[in-house]
Amino acid sequence: MAAQSAYSSIDETKRILDLLTSIAPLPIDPDQVKNNVTFTGSRNFPYFPIPFKETEVAAALKAIEGSIASAFSSVDKKSAGQNDAAKVSVNLERSTAFLFQAYLATVGGFGKLDCQVKSFLKDTDLLQAQSDPYRRMSANLYETKRPGEFYHIHGSLEASTTLGMIGLEPFRPDLQDHQSIVNVIESKVGLFTVEELEEMNAAKRQAGVPALTHEDFLATPHGGINAKLAPWAVDKLEDATPPYPLPKVKARRLLSGVKVLELCRIIAGPVIGRILAEYGADVLKITAPNLSDVPFFQVDGNMGKHAAELDLKSDEGRKIFEDLLQDVDIVLDGYRPGTFEKLGYGPNALAEMAKRRGKGIVYVNENCFGYQGPWAGRPGWQQIADCVSGVAWAQGNFMGLDEPVVPPFPISDYGTGCIGAIAALTGLYHRATRGGSWHGKVSLTQYDLLLFKVGLYPEDVLQKLREEAGDELRSLRHSHSVDHISGTALRRMKGLHSHLFDMTIIGDAWYSDAYKADVVVVKPVVEVQGLDITFERASRPNGTDAPTWEFSGDGDYRRQN
Repeated sequence: MAAQSAYSSIDETKRILDLLTSIAPLPIDPDQVKNNVTFTGSRNFPYFPIPFKETEVAAALKAIEGSIASAFSSVDKKSAGQNDAAKVSVNLERSTAFLFQAYLATVGGFGKLDCQVKSFLKDTDLLQAQSDPYRRMSANLYETKRPGEFYHIHGSLEASTTLGMIGLEPFRPDLQDHQSIVNVIESKVGLFTVEELEEMNAAKRQAGVPALTHEDFLATPHGGINAKLAPWAVDKLEDATPPYPLPKVKARRLLSGVKVLELCRIIAGPVIGRILAEYGADVLKITAPNLSDVPFFQVDGNMGKHAAELDLKSDEGRKIFEDLLQDVDIVLDGYRPGTFEKLGYGPNALAEMAKRRGKGIVYVNENCFGYQGPWAGRPGWQQIADCVSGVAWAQGNFMGLDEPVVPPFPISDYGTGCIGAIAALTGLYHRATRGGSWHGKVSLTQYDLLLFKVGLYPEDVLQKLREEAGDELRSLRHSHSVDHISGTALRRMKGLHSHLFDMTIIGDAWYSDAYKADVVVVKPVVEVQGLDITFERASRPNGTDAPTWEFSGDGDYRRQN
């Protein structure tokens, strides 16, 4: 028998790219993607202590993102009698860093896991769902009444409703250490079956799911429907408006002059806007003044944007918002399905507005469960998608356990954000070449399904990754929080792969006038020949700026790395 060849992340990324070009709704010729991209990598082997091909999937998605950006320049060249598309390059180390960049970002020299960082942040944890350790654990995985069955409750950014649902007080200042908190909460979750928790969750409209194996998820009506769908969708909303080319206010900034309204919070949705800002778009993030958010995630997620507050339930707020809509090109909607429809601003309503103004719009929805199937309207976050789709069980099995464990880092969030950017670029490309308004649809669950379609690493790779993971990570269990798991993985990876953490190489350093401190984030992954893909301003907290398209006078400047 011939010896097995060594695993190559680059070769596997190319195979995944071939798969994606055969199943995804691309606006360009698949060969234009496959033949125009170069992948590079120093290790050519995975880094994460995870059984899924996360780096390879992200690099393949970034190749599609860059190829669509390149296709815009190809359209311009064809009109000038040229045929060559701009070359695209994607580096696997930078793709890896992209997937856990929230844990690499710093403000004032401090990262997410440093307690000193709080002094630099705006406190948007209005209900203490993050800062209070007991309330924080209202979003966690616990064993239920039937041994071997697990449920991820999720108090979201409020906590009191979920804690009350299982019979607990909203605050327990006497509980501070991890194990005592787990003992109290798991003892209550353990009084209920999965079915009872599902019924209670539905009645309270809370995020929460049973932790299913992938096979069990596919056996559900929702899983069966969504497994047959493409990883994302871009559908036509109207075809009455004519083609509308990119403004290209700045020659090498692809999306300069493109106006993006970001109506999102917490990672996946904001990542879409962050990527569009990398290509030069004017991204205006709008949040409600009394809506909770995770303070530190804004450091990375708001990079390159302006961030304003509006109350869309007030007459004044609606008037300002509707004035902004008159010029908007892309709307990013990361809230529970139907939220903006109820306010009169959903994709169909904005397509009608687009017809009246004579310029199409691109509307991108990002959610947890997708847009078809019985669970399409359920709320959720990354851990919810990872638990219901089978990712958590696969992670636990990888660690040698017969129980689910949420994987380290918000990787599915970042992968979904990249898919959302692809959907937005696809809609823009269609608008420029065909006209009309377009509706992109992406979800965390579809990203997780893509991971399973691609397949887990071969056993020899899994064994090496297990060994690299170390005893501390392998000793963790289902009830350890995502922060605990991520912190453990972070320390281990930093010891093994210090070059991934060298922000003088992979980082972009800015002085942020809003934070009054230096902000360092992971720089953009994709390189496209002839394009300037970078940031034009530093990060800022939610609500820093006025709700206007006048982007000037930030007071930010880039530091020399």
